[in-house]
Amino acid sequence: MVKKRVPDWLNSSLWSASPSVTDDDCRRYDSKPSTPTPPSPVAPPLPVSPPVVVVVQEQSPKSEPKESVDDVHDASSNSSAEDISRQAQFLAELSKKVINLRELRTLASQGIPDVAGIRSTVWKLLLGYLPSDRGHWSSELAKKRSQYKHFKEELLMNPSEITRRLGTSTSSDEESKLEGSGMLSRSEITHGEHPLSLGKTSVWNQFFQRGYGLSSSSILFGSCHGLEEEDTEIIEQIDRDVKRTHPDMNFFSGDTPFAKANQEALRNILIVFAKLNPGIRYVQGMNEILAPLFYVFKNDPDEENAASAEADTFFCFVELLSGFRDNFCQQLDNSVVGIRSTITRLSQLLKEHDGELWRHLEVTTKVNPQFYAFRWITLLLTQEFNFADSLQIWDTLLSDPEGPQETLLRVCCAMLILVRRRLLAGDFTSNLKLLQNYPSTNISHLLYVANKLRVQSSTG
Repeated sequence: MVKKRVPDWLNSSLWSASPSVTDDDCRRYDSKPSTPTPPSPVAPPLPVSPPVVVVVQEQSPKSEPKESVDDVHDASSNSSAEDISRQAQFLAELSKKVINLRELRTLASQGIPDVAGIRSTVWKLLLGYLPSDRGHWSSELAKKRSQYKHFKEELLMNPSEITRRLGTSTSSDEESKLEGSGMLSRSEITHGEHPLSLGKTSVWNQFFQRGYGLSSSSILFGSCHGLEEEDTEIIEQIDRDVKRTHPDMNFFSGDTPFAKANQEALRNILIVFAKLNPGIRYVQGMNEILAPLFYVFKNDPDEENAASAEADTFFCFVELLSGFRDNFCQQLDNSVVGIRSTITRLSQLLKEHDGELWRHLEVTTKVNPQFYAFRWITLLLTQEFNFADSLQIWDTLLSDPEGPQETLLRVCCAMLILVRRRLLAGDFTSNLKLLQNYPSTNISHLLYVANKLRVQSSTG
């Protein structure tokens, strides 16, 4: 059997080089600002092609001339000019009456500028939430946002709040009469509308039977009225996970009203999703997939869009998960579409592109890909990189016309290839530790390798 030759570009020393992402790029997302104001946007770096390696053997390091102030200034100017040019390209495409999704995907695959709400709008288009015809945006957004409001009223709001809202308009005349006399208005509460009523026709009893509208403080109360144990556990799990979402980011974590409002939005979305999707309900970790969507939409400079971020995030979350739905369905774990099958496809992809590395990992050191790839795939790499890098990876995932799943597997395979030298030199323990705690890397290089695997697969 002829051993398949590893391409020279895979052995480039570039893959083991230190990442070029600056601390400022990461600090924007990882640090806790003194105020709850969202951080200022920074455009992500663009994917670049690696240089061709001519000399194979290692050479002794040579001293390099120091960069002058002028050189640094020129490089910064060129970068700024390139960023401005890309912003102009996106804005030009987004200003068209009918968006060319093919062109938009091509632009987005190289990274989306994180300014002027560009990423927010582009993600909504790539996920199919916004139609390509700009003329339909207003009506579609109004319809979807109204629909989400109805979902919340139906699934989260308790009967007293519904009655209060419905009665506001009808009782306005009576309240105006009482206003002059100084008397406080009081709505009559029938036995069937009382929260402690156990009657079969009681709206409150039906409300608790369905498990709607419970927070961590009301779960115990609801359980006394027939709430299913499964609903209680799911809501408790959602509460725990939401509070653990990106604890290093002031946007999601802390005691400020801003952070608490964002946590409440995540919680609402996950509960509504769980109730509308009984086949999946809630799977631990969905909060990590939800977080990037909500962060991007909430930071849209358009005030109306930012105010409606919860509704927009819900529908985009549904669209995104539709491509990964089977990975979250436990009944399908061992089927041809379940998570184990997806991990097997990753193993086959590595075997196809780097047989030597595949053999060392799975045959020699016996590192089962489920030990590291399960989290990579189910959480869409949100836990392997810092928040800024995750957004850049998602730009590429969402821009692929084949769907994010195939691109995700190529990125995962590229992650293995980038650390192949360390893996080939390691044993079971060191390799597993490395892959479960993936090292920092240049995301542009990672996405380049992933795209190279696509080209090789299509031409091979």
